[in-house]
Amino acid sequence: MTESSIKKLASTLLDAITDKDPVVQEQVCSALCSLGEVRPVETLRTCEEYLRQHDKLAHPYRAAVLRAMERVLSSRASELDKDTASTIILLASSEMTKTKDLVWDWQQAASGVLVAVGRQFISKVMEELLRKLHPGTLPHCAVLHTLASLSVANAFGVVPFLPSVLSSLLPVLGMAKQDTVRVAFCSALQRFSEGALEYLANLDRAPDPTVRKDAFATDIFSAYDVLFHQWLQSREAKLRLAVVEALGPMSHLLPSERLEEQLPKLLPGILALYKKHSETFYLSKSLGQILEAAVSVGSRTLETQLDALLAALHSQICVPVESSSPLVMSNQKEVLRCFTVLACSLPDRLLAFLLPRLDTSNERTRVGTLQVVRHVINSAAAQMEDKKPFILSSMRLPLLDTNSKVKRAVVQVISAMAHHGYLEQPGGEVMIEYIVQQCALPPEQEPEKPGPSSKDPKADSVRAVSVRTLYLVSTTVDRMSHVLWPYLLQFLTPVRFTGALTPLCRSLVHLAQKRQEAGADAFLIQYDAHASLPSPYAVTARLLVVSSSPYLGDGRGVAALRLLSVLHPNIHPLLGQHWETTVPLLLGYLDEHTEETLPQEEWEEKLLMFLRDTLAIVSDNAWICQLSLELCRQLPCYDETPQEKNFLYKCIGTTLGAASSKEVVRKHLQELLETARYQEEAEREGLACCFGICAISHLEDTLAQLEDFVRSEVFRKSIGILNIFKDRSENEVEKVKSALILCYGHVAARAPQELVLAKVESDILRNICQHFNTKDPALKLCLVQSVCMVSRAICSSTQAGSFHFTQKAELVAQMMEFIRAEPPDSLRTPIRKKAMLTCTYLVSVEPALDEQARADVIRGCLHSVMALLPEPEEKDGGCQKSLYLETLHALEGLLTSLLQRNMTPQGLQIMIEHLSPWIKSPRGHERARALGLSALLLRHFLEQLRVSALVPFHNLGLLVGLFSPRCADLWPATRQEAVDCVYSLLYLQLGYEGFSRDYRDDVAERLLSLKDGLVHPDPTILFHTCHSIGQIIAKRLPPDQLISLLLTMFEALGDPEKNCSRAATVMINCLLQERGGVLQEKVPEIVSVLRSKLQEAQGEHVLPAAQHSMYLLATQHCAAVVSSLLGSPLPLDSHTSMLWRALAVEPRLAAQVLGLLLEKMSRDVPFKESRAFLLGRTPDRVATLLPLSATCALFEVLSTPAAGPAVLELYPQLFVALLLRVSCTVGVQLPRNLQAQERRGASPALAARNLEPCSSAVDTLRAVLLRSGSEDVAQRMDLEGGWELLRTSAGHEEGATRLARAMAEHAGPRLPLVLKALACTHSSAYENQRVTTTAFLAELLNSNVANDLMLLDSLLESLVARQKDTCTSVRRLVLRGLANLASGCPDKVRAHGPQLLTAMIGGLDDGDSPHSPVALEAMLGLARLVHLVEAWDLRSGLLHVAIRIRPFFDSEKMEFRTASIRLFGHLNQVCHGDCEDVFLDQVVGGLAPLLLHLQDPQAAVASACRFALRMCGPNLACEDLSAAFQKHLQEGRALHFGEFLNTTCKHLMHHFPDLLGRLLTTCLFYFKSSWEDVRAAAPLFTGEQHPLPRPQAAQQPCLMPPLHRVPGAARGAQAAAAGGPGSAHFGAPDPAEGPGPRGADQGC
Repeated sequence: MTESSIKKLASTLLDAITDKDPVVQEQVCSALCSLGEVRPVETLRTCEEYLRQHDKLAHPYRAAVLRAMERVLSSRASELDKDTASTIILLASSEMTKTKDLVWDWQQAASGVLVAVGRQFISKVMEELLRKLHPGTLPHCAVLHTLASLSVANAFGVVPFLPSVLSSLLPVLGMAKQDTVRVAFCSALQRFSEGALEYLANLDRAPDPTVRKDAFATDIFSAYDVLFHQWLQSREAKLRLAVVEALGPMSHLLPSERLEEQLPKLLPGILALYKKHSETFYLSKSLGQILEAAVSVGSRTLETQLDALLAALHSQICVPVESSSPLVMSNQKEVLRCFTVLACSLPDRLLAFLLPRLDTSNERTRVGTLQVVRHVINSAAAQMEDKKPFILSSMRLPLLDTNSKVKRAVVQVISAMAHHGYLEQPGGEVMIEYIVQQCALPPEQEPEKPGPSSKDPKADSVRAVSVRTLYLVSTTVDRMSHVLWPYLLQFLTPVRFTGALTPLCRSLVHLAQKRQEAGADAFLIQYDAHASLPSPYAVTARLLVVSSSPYLGDGRGVAALRLLSVLHPNIHPLLGQHWETTVPLLLGYLDEHTEETLPQEEWEEKLLMFLRDTLAIVSDNAWICQLSLELCRQLPCYDETPQEKNFLYKCIGTTLGAASSKEVVRKHLQELLETARYQEEAEREGLACCFGICAISHLEDTLAQLEDFVRSEVFRKSIGILNIFKDRSENEVEKVKSALILCYGHVAARAPQELVLAKVESDILRNICQHFNTKDPALKLCLVQSVCMVSRAICSSTQAGSFHFTQKAELVAQMMEFIRAEPPDSLRTPIRKKAMLTCTYLVSVEPALDEQARADVIRGCLHSVMALLPEPEEKDGGCQKSLYLETLHALEGLLTSLLQRNMTPQGLQIMIEHLSPWIKSPRGHERARALGLSALLLRHFLEQLRVSALVPFHNLGLLVGLFSPRCADLWPATRQEAVDCVYSLLYLQLGYEGFSRDYRDDVAERLLSLKDGLVHPDPTILFHTCHSIGQIIAKRLPPDQLISLLLTMFEALGDPEKNCSRAATVMINCLLQERGGVLQEKVPEIVSVLRSKLQEAQGEHVLPAAQHSMYLLATQHCAAVVSSLLGSPLPLDSHTSMLWRALAVEPRLAAQVLGLLLEKMSRDVPFKESRAFLLGRTPDRVATLLPLSATCALFEVLSTPAAGPAVLELYPQLFVALLLRVSCTVGVQLPRNLQAQERRGASPALAARNLEPCSSAVDTLRAVLLRSGSEDVAQRMDLEGGWELLRTSAGHEEGATRLARAMAEHAGPRLPLVLKALACTHSSAYENQRVTTTAFLAELLNSNVANDLMLLDSLLESLVARQKDTCTSVRRLVLRGLANLASGCPDKVRAHGPQLLTAMIGGLDDGDSPHSPVALEAMLGLARLVHLVEAWDLRSGLLHVAIRIRPFFDSEKMEFRTASIRLFGHLNQVCHGDCEDVFLDQVVGGLAPLLLHLQDPQAAVASACRFALRMCGPNLACEDLSAAFQKHLQEGRALHFGEFLNTTCKHLMHHFPDLLGRLLTTCLFYFKSSWEDVRAAAPLFTGEQHPLPRPQAAQQPCLMPPLHRVPGAARGAQAAAAGGPGSAHFGAPDPAEGPGPRGADQGC
């Protein structure tokens, strides 16, 4: 990299140093330093230029650049040239003194640059600094600081300049008034003195070796005088400390006589400051330097000041070191340094001051004094040599102190004494014993707080310090070897030194090895000369027993075994070779384990084997008996350590087993029985082990001794004595019995197998079984344990196969009693474990148990273990967890043993049936245990499977269905076990199919790879894994097992464990998808079971899964599923509804289901008529179930959004079928059983919606519209109340009409297909269906959609075809539809005029009823059509219509009067004054009724009359009369009938006088009208006419044209025209044509 690029890079970095982020600034500085490491000169020059050019850069950033320069210079200053160095020096000097104010960060950085350059270019730096020193002017503080720093950094370079510097500084000392300046001067003088002292101490390396202390003495004393006499008196503590710090090194440069002269003032002055300052480190440091200077000049002043010095220093050393300030520890070191100075010069007076203070009881005083004593012993060894006895004797009281701090200090003093020969003096043994005592302290009682410099509080404990001290003294201090060996051996056996065994053994091993190196004579112990030492037997027993707990006491097992191995020449001469090979193996075994992993029983067995081999090698009965005696003697030593005492008993048994003297054996056994502490459980167990081990070699003697003890006076006496204490006696006796029973059990377990069977029932069980009725838990446990050992001994015997155990059933029953007596929810004792182990052994012994006994054993043991609370965590109770695991293993062994007795599928099924309630338990730990046991049993069954012929595994489906849902259990362990169970079952199936045991199936093996997915807690991964497991099962399950598997999994839907229920749904659906094709015959059963399980299942996930199951089944067996679901009871419950909806999730399936449901709905009759109970009553119509169920099912399917495509596909069929269903269920009742359910329902509305046949059909039809996208149609019906009208008999027709209207308006494009589907309904057998469809079709003609979609002709054709229908309503609706053409397609009326008029006129003649609705509809229709048809077409029928409607003017039905009168008006309107004479005659004939009916009580009739009269006016050819009609009869105008009638009569009399007679005659008919107002109007009309008598024939001119103009005129018309008698009935129809007005037959 070139110089320019370096400069650019450095400049870029420097520009970034002003960033506000401190992290960025630090990174920039680091980058500059890294760059400076590579190219220091260029980098430094760039920094210098940058600072020079950026003069206004803020001082924090300038300081950052300067610090970076200093870091570069600290390692690369030697690479600078002189010019660069000069430039940097000038820059740093300028930066340092640029401001007079103290800006410490900036100035210190600049000072640091100068100091760094000064290491290489001291002359240039000093020249620059000396230029800053002006005579008579105070120097800048930063200059002083730089000079001070240089004095330390480069003493050899600065000291030659010191005279010049001092000559400049000393004259201005008095001018320094500010404390900060004075502190700077003090610091400079301190560093100057330190630099000078370093220079003088290394004159051999100094540039000028001729320099002497005298060169500085005068100047330093001048400075001393100002500092001590003036500045030290300051009130500023910081300044005083600075002065004191400077006085220390300055004192060495003072002239000797001046120092001696100043000491009487200087020492008290320093000591006085101890009271003023809390941090005394600087005082003590300076004091030490002053004392060293005083001693170096041989000052006599110290003796006079010694008492004050010692008192002050002692008080400082007694300050507790736990102080938070780190200076406290440093202060203590400086104080001890002062003591060292004094000890070397005045030892006697120092000890006279210190040793009496050891007797004080004050902790701080004693600890501090001990620290000084230890320091003096180490630092002034020569001066203390003749003081050793005196110092040793002064330790008497401190040795008795129990304070841990004092103890630690004492141990440290003893350690110092050991290094300097104190312990070789008389009384040294006491010190050694004290150290061992401290090593034996229990760790849990060690002191509390660590020292300030210690991280581990145990590292500074008394015990830890003592252990380190003992080992160091033993291994590093050669002069202590003859003191400690063999003296330390006597501490091995006393119990109070047990805690110190590990360090003792380690020290003794090292000492023994050193002795061995010195020679055999030096190593062998002379026991005669050392009577206090333990015997070889005692050492062997002690070390062997403590090795049984090898990790206690910092690993005393290893230490003890090593010591035992080293001591073998002192124990027995024959043991060397064997122990040298065996002990390393034992040590290696311990190295392979830890305290947590060491199998204790196995380790103890190794030690016992080591003991047995040792005894065999010695093979000396006397030696063995002596060892056994020593072992028995040590029994009381282990009362507080039960485990070791237990092992000691085993050692005693092993040793007695090796003894050949039967008398000795029986004697020791008797003593053991008499002296045992039966209250201790471990001791009872140990005693029993001892007897068992002894029985290996002495079975007869052991049993005899037990029998003797039971019969002895000692046993009876102990029981008798205990009976005195009623509260304790029973318990004490039970303990003794427990021990004896255990002894019998261990004897049976360990005795030679060939001898056991003969003794079992006669000698052993006889003494055990008599105690079964006890309630004592300890005795129970001993009984169970002993029986277990006896049973195991029987089973392990080679003669067990031929042994008939007569007490087997009794023992099994007794064990079950013990198990049932245990608390079911907690595991407190190993009774149930031992009892189950006993049963396990007993099961395999003949004779076999009967079935009931087997079932009782299984049931009882399962309940005893499975119901236990979850096993504890290791940290909470390792022993408890161990007991639980052992109990579970015992149960596993028992179940496996029972299964082994019946290795058939039926036997396996029986075992799983016992486990099934626990597998389905709501408690997770119970499920986990049950699955673990199941997996174990299945593995065992598979391993032991032997198939001699191909037979079916008939219960495979049931077992797989039981286990597979557990693959998703909440407990990970349960999931793993469930997979193992399924895996084993699949291989069992393969085995029964004939595959070999070593065959590996690729499909089944995939299960093992899926186990990893079950560990993951993610539900998605978990259930995906379950689906994969389901696929594997589906591939390997035989077809005949499929239904049983499914039914079992359906049971799992109601599992309280939701995850398992979910897994069951996943696997069910997987099975249905993979194998559903073979289940057609089972579909009804599956659907039924699924529905029933949905009623029971509580989980939200079950229903969606069941829906998917139904969908999968329907995709393969659609018809069967639909038929099965239609068998569901009504009303449909929510679950069945959801199952129906599941069939609509896929369009193709939904279309199939809809088609099937339409078929089911149409196949059966919609209702059945039940005969009425009472004669004459109309039969009730009762809905049939199948169509009703199909309708309800359709509603559910249509309620699913996914059904939309299928609904669109089948829209016409659905719409028509449901419309017909609605029509034929109007007024139809539910079956009685459903009516009862409806009454019991929650709410009538819900029941009606769900059950009422017509309502259900209407709801379904509405659902079709909504699902097909015809929401507008449904909403229009909602707004107009059309749905409610469809439901009722009265409104049904109108509802159909409104539906058609809404369809025409909002769903027109769908009508062609709908009409095509409706085409066949005109021949329906059900009248209601014909009525509904006709109403629907009729309303379609009311809209122009019929013409737009070219449906007009087909609609007319369809309606005309229904014109002759037997149903009046159909005929009426046909006429309405034809008339609707006038509003729907008015331009098409002319084309179909003749056809329409014919139909309407035919309707007028429909039926014989005077109130025929068909006739009414015909009149209404004609009124709408007459204006649109051709005139010629109308003219041909005009007279007939007029005559036919005339009788209806006076009809009792308002509708008929209104319709006929309005039609009459429309006929007149159509004629427009151009009517024929015949019709004009009808107009005249109707004039009177119309005038009178203006007073009709019905407003509609009166309005019709107004309209008709206005239309008649033009046809009467009388403008006045017409104008009067137009004036008075306008709609909405009030009519004054009298006035109007008067006007009308005037015009009639004036223009038609010849008509008055006819009018009068007609009025007479209304005198008896049933309507009061009409009856009143008739006389009024008659009176207004004022008739005059005139001749009948001569005075009747012809008013109208001749009647011959109308061929075929009616008879009445002719009579009226002739004025004959028939005129009285003009206008009245023939009786066959209809009724006339009331009273017409009673004319004048």
